[in-house]
Amino acid sequence: MTRYVEERRNAFGVEPICRTLGVPMSTHYARRSRKPSARELADRALLVEIEAARSGRRRVYGARKTWKELRRREIDVGRDRVARVMREHGLVGKLRGSKKRTTIPDEAAIETARDLLQRNFSATRPNEKWVADLTYIRTWNGFLYLAFILDCHSRLIVGWQLQTHMRAELVLDALEMANGLRRPGAGLIAHSDRGSQYTSLTYTDRLDELEIAPSVGSKGDAYDNAMAEAWVATFKTELVDGCRFPSFEHAEHEVLHWIGFYNEERLHEALGDLPPAEYEELNIKRDNSPMVAAT
Repeated sequence: MTRYVEERRNAFGVEPICRTLGVPMSTHYARRSRKPSARELADRALLVEIEAARSGRRRVYGARKTWKELRRREIDVGRDRVARVMREHGLVGKLRGSKKRTTIPDEAAIETARDLLQRNFSATRPNEKWVADLTYIRTWNGFLYLAFILDCHSRLIVGWQLQTHMRAELVLDALEMANGLRRPGAGLIAHSDRGSQYTSLTYTDRLDELEIAPSVGSKGDAYDNAMAEAWVATFKTELVDGCRFPSFEHAEHEVLHWIGFYNEERLHEALGDLPPAEYEELNIKRDNSPMVAAT
């Protein structure tokens, strides 16, 4: 109650607020002047740690991810306590919104394309399964379109490209980036929806040259590319969130930095609350260890 009054005293005055709440002014001032309890002092110290854990792009973290980040910082605190302190100070995470479709199904490819994943996005190693999709960003100069490729093993973004158009060259550029960075071996599956960009001859011929097996989901079913759709929802919620960037250059700068944050720092629940790059590195070290190799 004391904090409620103090937060609003400049706008309404202490006396009107206390009168409305039915609380004597003497009670309010007595509570304000009393020595903070040990719990209040501890909560204040925890709040400082919470704000540090949610700094920068981590400001979108809710209570669970904030608690996980605190534990990574070797701060021993319970999840319920973190949730309570955040709730008391109005600190909440971002909730995902809906996704607008940016790819148009290519009817000519419906009969020939195959779904090699069948909604199974699990992968035992990097460069086993990639998923790809498109999304859009609003700027004051018009729309920008983001094509990306995500590795199913670690959820790492391995390739991406921004352009002012949605032609096949956009998704091809993202593919070239992923191929240049990862140099995948035989057996890789590249999965997408049935958008015309992903079923174009330009794109599928390049997959064939790289010996990457193309895979597409069924027409109009978002669940067939659910991992990519989930990433788009996270991207939109944590970076875009209905805003309009002032320029193409500004949007590109923000996207670049957010993808870097996502790959290197952002905790991912499905990865044991590790960032994608860290998860992949740990698993590569584990798989290459002498003990594993001997077995």
